[in-house]
Amino acid sequence: MDLGRTEFTNGNKGMPGSNDPHVVEVVRQAHEELRQLMRQRADVMKRIGTVKQTIVGLANLFGDEVLNEELLELVDRKSNGRQPGFTKACRMVLMEADRPLGAREVCELIQQKVPPILARHKDPLASVTTVLNRLVEYGEARTLLRENGRRAWQWVSDPDNPARTTQNLHRA
Repeated sequence: MDLGRTEFTNGNKGMPGSNDPHVVEVVRQAHEELRQLMRQRADVMKRIGTVKQTIVGLANLFGDEVLNEELLELVDRKSNGRQPGFTKACRMVLMEADRPLGAREVCELIQQKVPPILARHKDPLASVTTVLNRLVEYGEARTLLRENGRRAWQWVSDPDNPARTTQNLHRA
């Protein structure tokens, strides 16, 4: 008998350790930790969004000069001659919006702020929609359904206040 090898039944597809209760427990614990970390990441991303939006709001009120170089870069407002990336442009538009925006509106605002960004995309509307959906996956934005049945996206600034979302949705 080979002690270094475990015998397997047909149900485990011949994977080593699949019948070992210690291996099963380690996998279960790792799975639970991963789920917990993913929830924490979503919470952290929402909090980052809230703080960034607060900083952007203050800069809009008092001017970018109230922000140091590092803060300007962290909230994607530093004008270093380089155009912001496509995702950063979508983030910036959502963060600065006072209401949920449709993908077409995001496209129009990007076109106004940084036209070269859209020029590189064959189908800008599809690209914007893809990025907005990714921002939802990251926990940075949320999707809302407008009264006309179309989707709108909103930067997550106050995830625990559904009244703010509803109020903004009716103004959208």
